[in-house]
Formats: sequence, C-alpha cells, structure tokens
Amino acid sequence: ILNLGILLHMVTWNVATADPPDDVTSLLHLNSQKSPDLYVIGLQEVYSGPLRFVSDIVFDDPWSHLFMSTLAPRKYVKMSSIRMQGLLLLFFSKLEHVPFIRDIQATYTRTGIFGYWGNKGGVSIHLSFYGHMLCFLNCHLTAHMKYATERVDEFEYIMDTQTFECEKAPRIADHRLVFWFGDLNFRIQDHGMHFVRTCINNQTYNLLWSKDQLIMMKKKEQILQEFEEGPLDFQPTYKFDLNSDTYDSSGKKRKPAWTDRILWRLRPKSSTPDEQGEDTVDAKQVKQLEEDEKYPLKIRQDSYTSNMEYGISDHKPVIGTFTLELRKIFEIPLVRLQAEGDWSADIDAMVHYTPLQPFPSSTWDWIGLYKVGFTSMTDYLTYTWVKDDEVAFSEEVIQVYVSKEEIPVRGGDCVLCYYSSVLRCIVGISEPFKVHESKVAIEEGLVPERINGLDKTVASEDPWN
Repeated sequence: ILNLGILLHMVTWNVATADPPDDVTSLLHLNSQKSPDLYVIGLQEVYSGPLRFVSDIVFDDPWSHLFMSTLAPRKYVKMSSIRMQGLLLLFFSKLEHVPFIRDIQATYTRTGIFGYWGNKGGVSIHLSFYGHMLCFLNCHLTAHMKYATERVDEFEYIMDTQTFECEKAPRIADHRLVFWFGDLNFRIQDHGMHFVRTCINNQTYNLLWSKDQLIMMKKKEQILQEFEEGPLDFQPTYKFDLNSDTYDSSGKKRKPAWTDRILWRLRPKSSTPDEQGEDTVDAKQVKQLEEDEKYPLKIRQDSYTSNMEYGISDHKPVIGTFTLELRKIFEIPLVRLQAEGDWSADIDAMVHYTPLQPFPSSTWDWIGLYKVGFTSMTDYLTYTWVKDDEVAFSEEVIQVYVSKEEIPVRGGDCVLCYYSSVLRCIVGISEPFKVHESKVAIEEGLVPERINGLDKTVASEDPWN
C-alpha cells in the first residue's frame, strides 16, 4: 500500500482584537506550487466585545468569514471550528479528503490565574483522518516573564482535563499525533534588551535559544519533552509597534520574545509485552502497537517561520508547514452516491446511494445538495432526509427523491453529500454534476437569463438544530 503524503499548513496568530486584513494570500501561501491538503488556523485575542461576540455565534465572525471565502473557491471546506472568547480554531480540508475525516469533536478549557477565568485557556479539535487520531490544540497561556511555571501548569491542566467521546482517543495524549500551538507567552529570560536586540539585528537567534523559557522548561518537565519543535530561525514575533517592524518603542519597552509557537507530539510507541513483563500489558495496548506498526504515521516539518508583512497586531503570525506520511487505515468512503438523470427545478429529482461498508446509520442522516465551492457543512442549498428505515448493508442501491420546489431555479455546478449524524461528518460525496436552469421560470420571466450562481432555497427545517 502506498503511503499518502499529506501537506498541512498551520498558522498561529495573536490578532490583538484587530479586524482581519484584506488579503491573506501570503499568510496561507496561496501562490505556492503545492497546495496544502489541510489548513489549521489558530487565532488568539479575536475581538469579543459583548455585542460582537453574540453576533459571531449566530454568524461567522469576520475572521472565519475571511478564511472561508478565501479557501472555498479553492475547494477547501471548513470541517470544524471552535471559539472560546478570544480563542478561535478553524480546520479546513480539501474536498477529496472530506469523506475520510470522521468523528470530529471540538472542546475548550478555561484557565487563568488570579481568578480571571475564561480569557486564557485552550480550544481543540479532535478527528480521525483516514483512521489516524489527530488533535489540534490552540492555547493562549498566562502572560509576563515571571509566570513560566504557571504556563506549564496551565498546559498540564488542559492536557489532563480535556476529554472526547472516543474509545480510541479519549484524552489528548491518546492521539496518534497532537499539535500544540498558540500564544504560549514564553519569554526570553536573563539576557538584557541590548543583547537581545543585537542578536535579532545580526540574525544570530541561536544565541538566545538557551534562555527561551519554553526550551528551558523542556529540560525539566516530562510532559514538554514529548513535544518537538523546529529551530526558532526567525525573529521573535512579539512585541511590535502597530503597522511596523519596530519592536515596542513605548515606555514599557517590552523585551522581544518567541511567544507564538507550533509544537507537535507523535504518540510514544507502546512497549512490547516482553519489555514490560507479561501481565502488565492490556489488550488495548497490544492492538494499538499492532495498528501503529501496520499503519505507520511519520511527520516532517517543512518550514517554521514568521510572516513580517502583517502589521495589524503587536504580534506577527507564525506559520508551520508539515508533511504527514501515513498509510490509510480505511480507503473507501462509507457511502457512494450519485445524482440520477437531469436535475432542474422543473421536475422532482432522484439520488441513488449505496452503503459500501456497515456504519451506524440513523433516521437523522441526510443528503445535502451543495454548490461546488461550498464553505462548510452547513452551507447546503437544500437537503433530504434519508430513508427512515435503517440502511441495509447489502450492496443495494437506495433511492431518495428531492422535490423540485427545493432545487435552485438558476442551477449551477453542484455535489451531493451524505451526512451521518452518528459519526458527525460527511461520509460520501458525489461527483460534481450540473443543475440546469429552470425552463419554466425563464418562460415566466422569473429568472433573468444567464445569471451565474445559485439562489438559496430556504429549507423548511434545519437539520443542524
């Protein structure tokens, strides 16, 4: 079996309550030769004033909206997002991988010393990617030079308390691969401002590494030793005067620091029974060991750098790109589905689908009609509930009708997606097909001819509620 090379593009950025920039081309490397398979974007200090925060829950906040509208035309779908006050985490996938991303769950943990709960903490997204359990954890930890130990305590607290409803990986440490990133707020200790600035000007960053608090803490904290990080071969990303590349010139004169970081942890190999003595290994560990050997997962960091172009915040964004080499644990989608015959708003349409493997179906499963280039799973044009009876597991073709009233009159290029409510994800996607413009509507003058785009039909009941 050939291993799959998956390109992952990660961003962490403390945006200091600023509104998004007009253009995120360089942040997302949109002009590079190879386009990533996955984008993971972690922001801190997204503006969450009371009015804005309430409206963001109902509508996507301006940052999510910017990334979705930028990535959707390039065939990326927002698979999950989670927001806790100023912390925002977004996970995008190329359309081709969508049916193989399953069991998506997101959670958050509030931390904060001195009783200021909620402004600091961690948000995470857990998922199975071709059968491999991955976790992405975006943190904003306590600030200031003297709280290095508290930052490690907060991180341990998040690692210990976050849980997922998942037999294979109920806790963060159980995942095959964990990414830990965000404004971790570790500072450069002991060196004076003059020395730090000289090293930055001369690009001799390595002279500062031994006094970076995270690197120092790693030497004595077991939990940190399991995490890897690429070399800090870029200038510290905090703290800048706004709209400039000048470090803090205010009265406070904050010392520059690598507060914004991306680390990763491959789950340590389970020890084999003979290393541990026969009786101490449980069946779960043996199974895990066998699976790890049969389906290897390797990671390589391709780049780790800051982006100095953006000046809207006192932090510069940090970008990490990775190649994941993995062997797929499963290779075929759970459902194959296709649009039958010609589709237009003039006649009822039909969908055919076939379960390719047993999976827990439910009467809450639905098939959505989406425009090619849709932004997220909620961005359907219309949907139909699947058959009420349990999906039979023979290779039989099941038919579902979509009423012509529900089909957009203007037509366009579309795909069908089967959403499993138990697995909380899309488990099958059709090939793209054309929905034709309604002849009836054109004849009655209801539709100006040759208008691109689709008009959204409002579904009577929302399957997300």
